[in-house]
Amino acid sequence: AAADGVRAAWPGRPVRWPGDTLPDVTVEPGRGPALARGDRVLARISDEDGALVGRVMRRLDPMVTRTIVGVLRDGGRGRVRIEPVDRREREDWPVAGTLPPGIADGDLVVADAVLDPSTQRRNAVVTERIGDANAPGAIGLIAIHAAGIPVEFPPEALAQAEAARPAGLAGRVDLRDLSLVTIDGEDARDFDDAVFAETEGEGWHLVVAIADVAHYVTPGSPLDRAARDRGNSVYLPDRVVPMLPEALSNGLCSLKPAEDRACLVAHLWIDDTGRLERHRFERGLMRSAARLTYNQVQAARNGAPDDATAPLVTRVIEPLYGAFAALDRARRKRGTLELDIAERVVRLDAEGRVREIGVRPRLDSHRLIEEFMIAANVAAAETLEGRQAPTLYRVHDQPERARLEALREALAPLGYRIAAGTAPRPSVFSGVLDRARGRPEEAMVSEMILRAQAQAAYSPRNIGHYGLALPRYAHFTSPIRRYADLIVHRGLIRLLRLGTDGMTGADAADLDAIGEHISSTERRAAGAERDAVDRYAAAWLSDRTGETFAGRISGVARFGLFVSVADGAASGLVPIESLPDEFYEHDAAHEALVGRRWGRVFRLGAPVRARLLSVDPVAARVTFTLVDVRDGADLPGFAPPRPDRSRRRR
Repeated sequence: AAADGVRAAWPGRPVRWPGDTLPDVTVEPGRGPALARGDRVLARISDEDGALVGRVMRRLDPMVTRTIVGVLRDGGRGRVRIEPVDRREREDWPVAGTLPPGIADGDLVVADAVLDPSTQRRNAVVTERIGDANAPGAIGLIAIHAAGIPVEFPPEALAQAEAARPAGLAGRVDLRDLSLVTIDGEDARDFDDAVFAETEGEGWHLVVAIADVAHYVTPGSPLDRAARDRGNSVYLPDRVVPMLPEALSNGLCSLKPAEDRACLVAHLWIDDTGRLERHRFERGLMRSAARLTYNQVQAARNGAPDDATAPLVTRVIEPLYGAFAALDRARRKRGTLELDIAERVVRLDAEGRVREIGVRPRLDSHRLIEEFMIAANVAAAETLEGRQAPTLYRVHDQPERARLEALREALAPLGYRIAAGTAPRPSVFSGVLDRARGRPEEAMVSEMILRAQAQAAYSPRNIGHYGLALPRYAHFTSPIRRYADLIVHRGLIRLLRLGTDGMTGADAADLDAIGEHISSTERRAAGAERDAVDRYAAAWLSDRTGETFAGRISGVARFGLFVSVADGAASGLVPIESLPDEFYEHDAAHEALVGRRWGRVFRLGAPVRARLLSVDPVAARVTFTLVDVRDGADLPGFAPPRPDRSRRRR
């Protein structure tokens, strides 16, 4: 039967059938509602002149089908199963059908997993081999495939990228004599922004040059479709899944030193208080004077330049810090939300195995580049909004009322007050963080405030950026790795008549869908990046079973505690069953497990000592137990209830 209700026969296949091959069956509708493609039915099958015909008796609940990634385990005698890599999956999946050629025990595979809701019967059909589960690169492969991130570019997109040629000076301003420099991390793989600053009057002229990706990735082209599908690049410890093919991302669009590169340039004029007085955009041709790292620039600023930075200190680095100081004053004055979230960094050895996991240092050189990029992003948003041109804004809403009330309630026992009513200014949260700094509850307060915030997204409707305390904001500075920035570039090109490769009417009409899609791909990438680091952390812990670590409670759930150890490098679960004998209740508002019998309290952010019990490297499942457990009264900001001996342990 057809979806429009016209009754007709449909081609179908049995869910199960003797042998390895599922035959085709002509499904003829019976009484009842019309059928649609994908429906499951109970049918009586008969052989009619060599053709199988199924007459529908009734429609069944749909099968639950999804894609899983796991390790193939061959138990012999046809008992093949898949051990899922997702730590939330507690059961293996039996494999149905014949394995594709070349797949063996211990391989990472992709499979279609099917759950029959009527019988709870589970099976999986292997569709693809990813690689060897024990190979050093397996962790990156798991993170990519588990998140469903596209890896291969369509041939036509690769061909377009390979055919690209360097841009000339026609239609561009010649900036090749300007001492623009790139400043990135030691492990940076692409360079899409370069900066320069000089004094002008009592203020500063700041130049932010961004790779002109729009010159190479034109609307509707194969490259454009591939970039939009990916939405952004994904950065893992052992690899990058780029938004653009390597010929562009690491080639023509990367601002390498001493090579001519096409750029879209923001000229920003700021006064000595950091206020953006005016700005101008143009297309240019630049030549980077140097590829510098954050550590190099910071060392030069601190009086220890190396051979690369010594010639640049006076004419390049000092003016950059002067402009940064002005922008930093403006940031402090407007009162942004200053959440200092530690970034874990995984360092691998030559064989791709974990050598070290630590926290990336936070230097003024990092903040310098951030402030320059923010200023350029603000200028782009002001230019487009001022003339009502269509674009995508980077928006960040105020905290939801329910989350805000829960935060107020959780902070009050710790002595931190946030006035009731509407969402406070971001500076109020920063004030709380400043007061908590250096106190036992610092980590707890920071986690609570972070979890109360809304999630930033992309939208054609501007609602401002709450965390940055800015009325308008757009992403302009990273078009190599973010599709949103490419959209903003095209909007500026169209508005300012900088070329014929600007935003099209079709893209302008589709901004809602584009914004939703790339907000989703951004979350997908962030999840994959976290997952990869978590898996590397589990691998790093795998030979340290039995060791005791100092840590903090980083999460609270009804089934136990999540504990972060080694200065946040790794984390794992403390199951509620392993906690001291007690009846525990999950107090979600206060992010705590509360013992109603003896008064023990385990709160978010509380310091603990944890012994590593086990590590499942496939699922990155890490289990701890607490040692030297203190009574809840010793923990900050919570008065334990009176003992209640009438309750039993749960």
